[in-house]
Amino acid sequence: MGAYGITVNAVAPGLTMTEANWHLVGSQAAAERTAQDKCLKRLQQPEDVVGTVLFLASDDSDFITGQTIVVDDGGTLH
Repeated sequence: MGAYGITVNAVAPGLTMTEANWHLVGSQAAAERTAQDKCLKRLQQPEDVVGTVLFLASDDSDFITGQTIVVDDGGTLH
């Protein structure tokens, strides 16, 4: 698609605390324990992914294609 000026990238978020996902953590106490195991010591919120998506949608990412950007608080490092 590059010949047409179209870049193709993906965003791979970690477990994001949406209303639909809270049941996966169980309770507020479990969520706090889980957050302490994370690099940034908090659970991922939907707004944590927004900046990456906006960047990829902007002209600033015109020379980036074929990439998967992981937004998961370093979870893949563990």
